[in-house]
Amino acid sequence: MPFTRVSYMENQYNADQLQQISEVILSALIDCCDVPENDCFQVFHSHQPEQFVYDRHYLQGDRSDQLLYIQITLKSGRGVVKKKKLYLQLATELAQQVGIRIEDVFIMLIETEFEDWSFGSGLAQMVKENS
Repeated sequence: MPFTRVSYMENQYNADQLQQISEVILSALIDCCDVPENDCFQVFHSHQPEQFVYDRHYLQGDRSDQLLYIQITLKSGRGVVKKKKLYLQLATELAQQVGIRIEDVFIMLIETEFEDWSFGSGLAQMVKENS
């Protein structure tokens, strides 16, 4: 049940690359976080250069204008090992399949609980009836 937001500077990626990015993200979530294959909810946001602010060198250096912010909101409970595997797989696969430099893959995980989600119809589908 992850929800993924991908932000990037406008004109850095074309439609085919965005589709590849989407597929890589879903594949990594399936492999590393036990996400079902059809559990894909993603939005992509492009930003004008003056709206896309980042430090080129903070903590690891040499980011470019092809920087991707990948923010994944998901159910809590994955440990550090799974999270680190996800980070590495995303960076590696985006580099290999899309040609994005690993330095340009910035990932944030936001953990939630089942009661924090409604998949429509005003229902909390993931919450058991007794709760």
